[in-house]
Amino acid sequence: MSGGRANLWGARLVVALPFLWLALFFLAPFLIVAAISLSHARIGIPPYEPVVVWRHHWPAANITFNNFARLFRDDLYVAAYFGSLKIAAISTLLCLGLGYPMALAIARARPDRRNLLLMLVILPFWTSFLIRVYAWMGILKDQGLLNLLLKSLGIIHHSLVILDTPTAVYIGIVYSYLPFMILPLYATLERQDPALLEAAADLGARPWRTFLSVTLPLSFPGIVAGCLLVFIPAVGEYVIPDLLGGSGSNMLGKALWDVFALDRDWPTASALAVALLVALIVPLALLQRLQRRLARTVEAGS
Repeated sequence: MSGGRANLWGARLVVALPFLWLALFFLAPFLIVAAISLSHARIGIPPYEPVVVWRHHWPAANITFNNFARLFRDDLYVAAYFGSLKIAAISTLLCLGLGYPMALAIARARPDRRNLLLMLVILPFWTSFLIRVYAWMGILKDQGLLNLLLKSLGIIHHSLVILDTPTAVYIGIVYSYLPFMILPLYATLERQDPALLEAAADLGARPWRTFLSVTLPLSFPGIVAGCLLVFIPAVGEYVIPDLLGGSGSNMLGKALWDVFALDRDWPTASALAVALLVALIVPLALLQRLQRRLARTVEAGS
């Protein structure tokens, strides 16, 4: 009896530790940011008023929703919101279009070559993220490596303006987050049973038909996981639009930093951070629902 009770408490402890971690390092900081988003701005340290004040020896709420209303009234924040969603969505689709063939090629490669190919995929992570973004600045600038190469080949005669444009932002995001798309896709494709492809071929299905009917549906869980891993950090990206997009880039991460560090308007910056989280919850919930539905479909079909 005591042994069973000890095992029960051990199981509860194992389950409780991840929730404790999330409570300490996610829920508690989020509640602090949410409280600041409801406060009044002031000139001082800290640059916001407390949300609870004492009046006549009784606690009273000192909150305002003007910080959230400002996000909808100011065209800058509205444009940053929809601009971030647009850039993140297009970048995710580009990563999917580039990453799926690469993941499929690695999964279909000889077993002794897969580790080498996977190492090449994760090799950029051995270098600092900031250094890699700075390297792209040297590649994409007017007299950078790309323009010099195109001029030497006679393809262009005048330098292309790529740096400080949305194109440079797309290039930086796709380059930086492409491994996050490839790895879950590879994990899904590598587990697929080759006998299914052989059975489809024996039944007369052509390769493209086999891909559309067998390979692609079975890889949907990897597609959803890869899209989540790319879309979520891309929405709040700050370094890439700031360095590659220049002053014309308008994304939530950059706008949040400008309000927080330059304007020192912590309540508005906190409201923007909360809005950013809400912007991620909706697509995350939809993708997770789609992933569960696809998993049930695959289980029913198998």
